[in-house]
Amino acid sequence: MNAIVLGPLILAPDRFAAIFAIAAFLIASEVLARKVDGRFSSWGWRAIVAFIVGARLGHVLSHLDSFATEPLRALAVWQGGFLVWAGVLLAIAYTAFEFRRHLGRIAWTLLPGATAAFVAVLVVQLTAGTPRTPLPKGEFLTLSGESVPSSNLVGQPLVVNLWASWCPPCRREMPMMADVAAGSSDAAYVFVNQGESLEAITSYLEAENIRLPTVLRDSLGEFARNYALPGLPATLFISSDGLLHSVHMGEISREALLQGVAELD
Repeated sequence: MNAIVLGPLILAPDRFAAIFAIAAFLIASEVLARKVDGRFSSWGWRAIVAFIVGARLGHVLSHLDSFATEPLRALAVWQGGFLVWAGVLLAIAYTAFEFRRHLGRIAWTLLPGATAAFVAVLVVQLTAGTPRTPLPKGEFLTLSGESVPSSNLVGQPLVVNLWASWCPPCRREMPMMADVAAGSSDAAYVFVNQGESLEAITSYLEAENIRLPTVLRDSLGEFARNYALPGLPATLFISSDGLLHSVHMGEISREALLQGVAELD
C-alpha cells in the first residue's frame, strides 16, 4: 500500500504506524497511572516527547554533513527522518531519571513500551508493501514537444517525481531535487507534471530559475492513476526493469531521496 488517506491527510504506512503506536503507549501509560502510580500519566507524555526529540536528533546527527549547510532543516519534521533506536535511548534515559528514587517502578514502563512496539509492527505489516507496478503505457511530451514512450525509461534505475506548480510541498522540494538530479549518476531523474499547461510549467521553472534534466507533461494524470496515488507530490523509485520499488508520498528530504536511490542498487 502506498499511502493511507484520512480525510485531507495522506500518511505513509510508517507514519500511520507511529500514530497508532504513540496512542497505544499513552493508553497503556494511563492504565498504569490508574492501577499502579499516578505519575505514569505525566511520564507517558514526557517519554513520548523524549522519544521524538531523540529520534529526530539521531537522524540529524547521522546526516550531519547534509544538515550542516541547512541547519534550520532539522526542524522540518514533516519531511520525515527519525532514528528509532536513538529515540528509544533518550526515552530510557528520561525514564531512569524520572524514577531514580523509585527504581521498582521502572519495570512497569516495559508494558507501554512493549505495547507500542507490538502495535507499530502490526500496523506496518498490515499496511506496508508496494506492488511491483510497471510504468504506464503510452507516450508523453517533453517541454520541447518531443514525444517520449514510457518504454524508453526502462533499463536504468529511475526516480520519477510527480508534481504541479500549484502544489506548495512540490515547490518546496523542487530546488533540492533539481540539485540532487544535476549531480547524480546513480539514477535517471524524470519530473512528470500533472495536468498543467505548457505555459504554466515553463513560467514556474523560469521564475524560480530551476533546471531539470527531463520534464514530461502528463496532462491526463496517467502516472498518478497508474500507481493509485492519492495526492502530490509523490516520488517513485523504479528499478531498471521498469517495476516500482518504493514510493514516497509528500515532501521528500534530501536524505530520504538519496536513501531511496541507494536501495534501488
